[in-house]
Amino acid sequence: MTARTAARVSVVALRAKFDQFLPHLDERRRRIYLASEAAALGHGGITLVAAASGASAATIARGIAELSGRPLSAGRIRAPGAGRKPVTVTDPGLLPALEALIEPHTRGDPVLPLRWTTLSLRSLSSALTNQGHPVSAATVGRLLHALGYSLQGTAKTTEGASHPDRDAQFTHINATAAAFLEDNQPVISVDTKAKEWLGNRDRPGRIWRPGKNPIRVDCHTFTTSDQPVVIPYGIYDIARNTGWVNVGTDHDTGEFAVESIRRWWQQRGRDDHPDAGRLLITADCGGSNDPRRWTWKKHLAAFALESGLEITVCHFPPGTSKWNKIEHRMFCHITANWRGRPLTSYQVVIETIAATTTRTGLRIGAELDTGRYDLGITVPPAEFHALPITPHAFHGDWNYTLAPVAPRHPEPAPSRQRIDPALTAMLTDPALTGMSRSAFDHLVAISEPYWDALAEAAFQRRFHRPRSYLHPQTSSLDHYHRLLAALLRRRRAVTSTLLAQLLNVGRTNLSNQFQDGHRLLDLHRVAVTPLPGTPARTLAQLQARLPTRDDTCTGLDPGFWTPERLGS
Repeated sequence: MTARTAARVSVVALRAKFDQFLPHLDERRRRIYLASEAAALGHGGITLVAAASGASAATIARGIAELSGRPLSAGRIRAPGAGRKPVTVTDPGLLPALEALIEPHTRGDPVLPLRWTTLSLRSLSSALTNQGHPVSAATVGRLLHALGYSLQGTAKTTEGASHPDRDAQFTHINATAAAFLEDNQPVISVDTKAKEWLGNRDRPGRIWRPGKNPIRVDCHTFTTSDQPVVIPYGIYDIARNTGWVNVGTDHDTGEFAVESIRRWWQQRGRDDHPDAGRLLITADCGGSNDPRRWTWKKHLAAFALESGLEITVCHFPPGTSKWNKIEHRMFCHITANWRGRPLTSYQVVIETIAATTTRTGLRIGAELDTGRYDLGITVPPAEFHALPITPHAFHGDWNYTLAPVAPRHPEPAPSRQRIDPALTAMLTDPALTGMSRSAFDHLVAISEPYWDALAEAAFQRRFHRPRSYLHPQTSSLDHYHRLLAALLRRRRAVTSTLLAQLLNVGRTNLSNQFQDGHRLLDLHRVAVTPLPGTPARTLAQLQARLPTRDDTCTGLDPGFWTPERLGS
């Protein structure tokens, strides 16, 4: 056998050996092993091992040098200091610049342009490169993870200002519900689900479909005046784990809310609770079941009389509606059931709600309500105060009970008292009002329609006036003297206390009406110059503001001026 043939045989044998052994070694161990084989072969060993293993002769020579040197620590592949330096070492200003971009409120410029753009890795990489810190998007991602950052969405945890009686109201609701359930009386949670527009419209969420075959919907979701809408009002029976949804098509009003409860009782409630004599309703503090809505309480009292149930209502404090049972025991499952599916018709809505179930046994019924529920319906104060409502000792504005009895006969409206003409003549003296009597009479005539409109609007606001505020039809003062009182107060001619004593009305009731009186004066651009000095607190001080004591006050009843009458 020639030397060339022997070398060829050695290469073949070595290659077979290396193919089995080298894949199990890391970079450094592979280099050291090949070097040891080359050293064992002697002269020409480097060339022979390089040909058999495919490694370069320089790599094997470096391995031979490492064999004669000091061995590395256990677990290391390269000597300390080897390899490329981290980018944070070569560019010390990179990390501060990156943190300034992602935290502009605390560490950077609050008007930084990137503050108002998507903070993607490519955007951050581009911004850093423009600032003189060239870096790739992948490196930015590694740096952010090293700084403790991660991709996160928003978390709904901030509830704003908390009512001081928040926890106490929760305790009251729990205790009341526990007492009802222990007595086998129904407890329901009610609320209005978000309004949904019908049509081939985009819906959030995804569903399983054949590949590349999504449901095609309209590109735009504009609404028109004739766009059909559904208003789902839900009732969740806590003890039975059943639900009912009344799907309205008109407006979400107090009448609609009570009608939804009535339909639940007729369709399911009285069958599920045949021995019920009382009903507890838990609701939030907004929407159609707002405790400040008189229409809600009026129709609820009518339902109590109709059904024979004593109805107790407990409202959750403002800003805590998410704790209402219906939100996380029924509405969330309905939302999940119709995700990614356009609501094209009323039937789709009804069938989708009715098909909603859970592993815990939830069953939901649904019905379409095509009734009309007009907006702007008001309840006169006399009718409201006649309702059989008993506020609870704790927060009667949130907790109250309606008895199944007919409303009391409303008390007759108080007749407006007759103000002594001589007193009116004294108060309308130009020295006090700043205008002639004829000018004031003209102002009264043209402003009376506006006063009625302001009073009506006050009762239709969400935050209505205190109960001490009297509607014009029930006020003991006419428009003439109400406007006169507002004018005298703006003139700083007399105090509210003395005015209330002179006109024989409550000071609080008179003060509540000053606001609208001042609005009328501003509306008609009445220039009012305050009188110098302090307002008159007694009748003597008021008379001192008059130029002369002529026959203006001679027609007054002498008994009217007694200290006992005026409290002076």
